[in-house]
Amino acid sequence: MPDSSKLNTIHDDAIIFDGLIVSNWSEAVFRDMRRGGLTGANCTCSVWEGFRDTMLNIGQWNGWFRDHAELIVKARSVADIRQAKRDGRTAIVLGFQNTSAFEDRLDFIPIFKELGVGIVQMTYNTQNLVGSGCYESTDGGLSDFGHEVVGEMNRVGMLCDLSHVGAQTSRDVIEASTKPVAYSHCLPKGLKDHPRNKTDDELRFIAERGGFIGVTMFPPFLRRGNEAAISDYIEAIAYIINIAGEDAVGIGTDFTQGHGDDFMRWITQDKGYARQLTEFGPVKFPDGLGAIGDMANLTKGMADAGWRESRIHKILGENWLALLETAWDV
Repeated sequence: MPDSSKLNTIHDDAIIFDGLIVSNWSEAVFRDMRRGGLTGANCTCSVWEGFRDTMLNIGQWNGWFRDHAELIVKARSVADIRQAKRDGRTAIVLGFQNTSAFEDRLDFIPIFKELGVGIVQMTYNTQNLVGSGCYESTDGGLSDFGHEVVGEMNRVGMLCDLSHVGAQTSRDVIEASTKPVAYSHCLPKGLKDHPRNKTDDELRFIAERGGFIGVTMFPPFLRRGNEAAISDYIEAIAYIINIAGEDAVGIGTDFTQGHGDDFMRWITQDKGYARQLTEFGPVKFPDGLGAIGDMANLTKGMADAGWRESRIHKILGENWLALLETAWDV
């Protein structure tokens, strides 16, 4: 393991990109991003919301970009993310965890792209106009409209995310997309059998077709749940690397920093209010990684596991940027 000064250098020099954060956005969270050395992140600004409410959320984000310009900046390109690293700011990629904001309008997709939305998950847990989620009892696959949505997202340079998407719908998107797609935040079913986790075959299928896997540490999906340590997260990342290769894997923590029970109820009910899809109970992130600001401990954990410096840099963020460069290219 490198000494502490070498570790600090590795962390400070690294591009650190988090593939999914869904925290309760505030100046405190933005300052914690800086404390953790976060270069960039896919930040959720829409889950169940339709077009209008999503536009209101983006309006709020634009206010934060104005009011906290010393901390965060909107990123529309990989060049923007690398510039944020040089400037000591965190680059925010606006992301959706559902296509509900598109409603039934393909022409809304380029509008959101122009506003800085770079990553969109096709479904969030259940059925929508595009396809089926991972908690839907019957996975009907990608709809005909969904094929059009994938095509338009490819055209404008918007990454298709499959983290909460049903297995058949995910497979259909992987096959339909002309650009690489991603599980931005998932864990392997081989370590814990959970509806949100992906089988070895699913992980292999996306990787073999040029796709990408961001590994989450959301406790209910980790092998030891709330008892998990940083080493359990490292174990999950290594498990997926062994399947997909170290060039197709990154991090997607799923930090819910600042949220309480009301938010957890909202995201675990269909459409935010209907049937209960799952029960999480209290959620405790691994000791030493309880906040975005603790990212340096993840770097240390990778070094403690004997990882090469080149692998650490790839997994922390360089792989994500390589994916986005291709997915966003138009």
